[in-house]
Amino acid sequence: MAAFTRRPSTRTAEVPADQLSVQERTAAIVQELGTVHVQTKEPEFGTFLHDVVAALNKSLESSKDVPPIVDSLHRAFLERGRSELRGQIKYAYHGFLASKRFTETNLQDQAKLADLRYPAEWYPGTREIQRTIHLHVGPTNSGKTYHALQRLEQAKSGIYAGPLRLLAHEVYTRLNARGKPCNLITGDERQLVEGNVSMSSCTVEMVPVNLDVDVAVIDEIQMIGHQERGWAWTQAVMGLRAKELHLCGEERTVPLIKELAAAMGDDLRIHHYKRLSPLKTMSASLRGDLNNLRKGDCVVAFSKVNIHRLKDDIERTTRRRVAVIYGSLPPEIRAQQAALFNDQTNDYDILVASDAIGMGLNLSIKRIIFSTTIKFNGRIDAPIETSQIKQIAGRAGRYRTAAQAAETSIGGSSGPDAPKPRMSPDVSPAQTLGLVTTLDRGGLSTIQKAMTSQADPIMSAGIFPPDDVLIRFAAYFPPSTPFSYTLIRLHNTSLLHPRFHLCILKDHLKVADAIEPVRNLTVSDRITFCASPASVRDKDDPMIPVLRELAECVANKSGGGILDIQGLKLELLEMEVTAGSRLFLEKLEALHKALILYLWLSYRFAGVFNTQAMAFYIKSLVEKKIQEVLSRESIKSRRIQQQKHELKKNKRRRVESDDKNSEKVDEEFFNGGRSDHELSYTGFGAPLELPERAKKGTEYETPPRSSFDLVASLRGLKTAQEPVKAEITT
Repeated sequence: MAAFTRRPSTRTAEVPADQLSVQERTAAIVQELGTVHVQTKEPEFGTFLHDVVAALNKSLESSKDVPPIVDSLHRAFLERGRSELRGQIKYAYHGFLASKRFTETNLQDQAKLADLRYPAEWYPGTREIQRTIHLHVGPTNSGKTYHALQRLEQAKSGIYAGPLRLLAHEVYTRLNARGKPCNLITGDERQLVEGNVSMSSCTVEMVPVNLDVDVAVIDEIQMIGHQERGWAWTQAVMGLRAKELHLCGEERTVPLIKELAAAMGDDLRIHHYKRLSPLKTMSASLRGDLNNLRKGDCVVAFSKVNIHRLKDDIERTTRRRVAVIYGSLPPEIRAQQAALFNDQTNDYDILVASDAIGMGLNLSIKRIIFSTTIKFNGRIDAPIETSQIKQIAGRAGRYRTAAQAAETSIGGSSGPDAPKPRMSPDVSPAQTLGLVTTLDRGGLSTIQKAMTSQADPIMSAGIFPPDDVLIRFAAYFPPSTPFSYTLIRLHNTSLLHPRFHLCILKDHLKVADAIEPVRNLTVSDRITFCASPASVRDKDDPMIPVLRELAECVANKSGGGILDIQGLKLELLEMEVTAGSRLFLEKLEALHKALILYLWLSYRFAGVFNTQAMAFYIKSLVEKKIQEVLSRESIKSRRIQQQKHELKKNKRRRVESDDKNSEKVDEEFFNGGRSDHELSYTGFGAPLELPERAKKGTEYETPPRSSFDLVASLRGLKTAQEPVKAEITT
């Protein structure tokens, strides 16, 4: 232990963990142990600290038989840095406390609960049915889902399960339009049709596995290997009580599905499909020149910051309007942006999008252009995988004409004749060539190689312990044990078959820690919150206070009215929409996520969160506001570009002798007597003038009384008590 009594060098704090030597990492771990010891102030932590340091010293002396706690601390430090290491130390300490009260019988019982090798046995009722599995495999735009859905249409009863609410809504709308009554069931929405309904369209997490049906369709089956959501596809495949089970997805799922079908005793029939329209990788990039973009192009980026930057650059350079699609936008807004891009009668010529376009949206893309081949994977920037490149690239050159794409209602049309690409691909129009390239030369070779190679086969299916296992496992630990530790303990002790993997606890742990201070929650309540669509990035995430407030409502069994939740920043609805405020857009997106969480919980705790209808109404107001912000952003860029163009034209007309005076006139013409900061917040052809007192970095009162009274009217007040302020940000 003496080796670590000296103060660690500053190098361990500045250099990434993977660049440190084993000795330096060990010193950093000991330093964090000391920090946590000071914070906890618990006498038993001293004993724990002594044992861990002894284990660390032993591991330095010999690399053989490294103690599990040493291995877990080093892995946490390597994968996530000091913040994850500190959390791992706390989990290890709770394990130290819990282990002191376990008998040998307790440990054996825990091991039995953690035996997750045979998940097919979790659905005994389904194992009594002789099922036929139809596996439809092929590339993007090959008609595989169309053929599966044709069979669903012919059945007397059935279920569709898709990865996105947009897809579930599309099938729900189409079936009802064709006279097949169908319910919509997603995590945050239920649309139940009156009468005797034998069809349901669901997101895959919401599949009712205890319902007997004739035909079930599970879309995007390759998601069964996903590290976070894969459990939902495994649950659907193993648990759906359907005579015919149709799985649609990529060719690389075939080996795994063969093994699963054999283990479940189901018959398997494989149907192979070829792409309906040609797809070609270009021999040259755009060489970084945005002027080489043309109508129907989609530029792909992998961060929200880069998406908005590209949007601004393209609109400024090309004078074309740009639609944007990325994951944190609400599904409804993604659908609206897709519709703007597909519409051939407007001037939204270009789309800038994330990998969110890989599935679920019907887009008329002629050319996919990768702005980068690197993506942050949650830990580091890493090359995007071959399968993801192919999934995104396959969106180019849809097997439909551009005009038909414009007529298609994105997200679901109620008209009986509305064409639906997943329900009925067009066979009459000429095939459309899809093109794939990169914005710069650097990544083109990566794309070309990926497009000509085969993606690695999916080797395992994701699973997650059933709720009853979690409840029984948690019963072995003292009530003061953090639920996040219980989850980690079960994951670390689980016994798995090689064809299965436990889905990672990324958001589960953060949500569990966020609501840990809330007392009087049952284990079942905590499991429900951990399964919710809440996403927590860090300790300052605005979702944390919302989660705690909602958890308090469940614990107290009261106070769940939507207007009583103080963490919901409804005052954002009162603020005037101005162009240029990215922070405002992020706040609106965060509010929308919080409303989705409220609606999701309202279906699980209906007696507590009892203002569902109003929550849906407020959600629609937020979506309208987000769409308005995006529109103003595009208008602002267009106006500035037009003004700059006019400025250049005027300069050419002036004589050289009057040049000095003309510059002053030009400046007044361009800015209209306002500062550059004020100009950036002014929309083109819209009454968005800022108050005269507005200054950079200051606040201003929102002028329009009608919008100012919106939330006040929702809360049943006659007038608002204080003016609402909106912060001006660049």
